[in-house]
Amino acid sequence: MLGISAGLFPRSPSAAQIGRRRFLSEFSFSSPSWYNNKSGLRLKPMASISTEVEKPRKPWLFVGLGNPGKRYSDTRHNVGFELIDYIAEAEGISTSSISFKSAFGKGFIGDVPVMLAKPQTYMNASGESVGALVSYHKIPLDQVLVMFDDMDLPFAKLRLLPKGGHGGHNGYSYIPELVVYILCTVALFQFLKTVMMRSIIAHLKGSRDFPRLRIGIGRPPGKMDAANFVLRPFNRQEREELDFTFQNGLEAVRILVQQDFNRSATFVNSAKSLTNTS
Repeated sequence: MLGISAGLFPRSPSAAQIGRRRFLSEFSFSSPSWYNNKSGLRLKPMASISTEVEKPRKPWLFVGLGNPGKRYSDTRHNVGFELIDYIAEAEGISTSSISFKSAFGKGFIGDVPVMLAKPQTYMNASGESVGALVSYHKIPLDQVLVMFDDMDLPFAKLRLLPKGGHGGHNGYSYIPELVVYILCTVALFQFLKTVMMRSIIAHLKGSRDFPRLRIGIGRPPGKMDAANFVLRPFNRQEREELDFTFQNGLEAVRILVQQDFNRSATFVNSAKSLTNTS
């Protein structure tokens, strides 16, 4: 029993043994007069064990913009929502909970914590949700990525920007539908771009220093009304192109969180569309 006990639970070294080990570990053997060491072996001091606790990493917040309701589902105006859904499915993150007026979920991309949010306030009030999430979770603004549709970019084209002004998007849903139907043109949409971004900037205490991922939806063909265009569902070819774009968007956010912004921007801005690869 004594032999078994000693094997399973070896005795702690004595003070003399500890002292001898410390002496040998701190003693230099590089040029001794009494030790024949042709290789010049030097025993380095034992490394001290750090007692500092590693601070948890701040999560990234990915916000996709869109409008709730079936009317907006599967339309150009909700590609921000769709990209969040694509990322969530690929990374196994559920966005079924509600937090600060957003469909919300937590998870990881690799070993990096991320949060996914789809504000349910309609676009023109998106800042209410984004500002509350950023404040509550104390997320650095350079780790808040806002994704939204942009008529200034060709369809299915992505553009990643480190920051910007309030001219990046429109949020027209607060205007009475009849007025939109009569008056809404591309020029009006360009003017109203500021509404949504102003809301987010205002709720981030006036800061514009957060990155944006713009998702191109193109311009309406001919004289088509802009409101009808952004609410038009995708045809089969457009859906295939958009799904390919979402694959690039997923890869872009993976590069962003696991490497850095510049590498992600280089990937996004050099990525080919489905039509260019076929």
